[in-house]
Amino acid sequence: MKLLTDDEIKKQIGSLKQWVWDHDAHAIEKKFIFENFTDAVCFLNQIAEIAEQEDHHPDIHLTQYRNLKVVLSTHSAKGLTKKDFLVAAKIEEMIA
Repeated sequence: MKLLTDDEIKKQIGSLKQWVWDHDAHAIEKKFIFENFTDAVCFLNQIAEIAEQEDHHPDIHLTQYRNLKVVLSTHSAKGLTKKDFLVAAKIEEMIA
């Protein structure tokens, strides 16, 4: 899978609300805070369904029972590809 250029990443991330590009980690990420543990886990499970459908699996970190951080990067390509932004956009659609 083809890595995106810095210019392509800047353009793509501009269309995503509150996603941050971690240039050093070659990833994009977003943090979510939920009212409770159950809501956080339900959202995590919805992300898991998207990940399975797209065959592209983010790193998901659940901390302090309600804080969720989603990190997307194409590990096999060692950076960001269109697939990362596709999954991020689908996650955004869930909360729209």
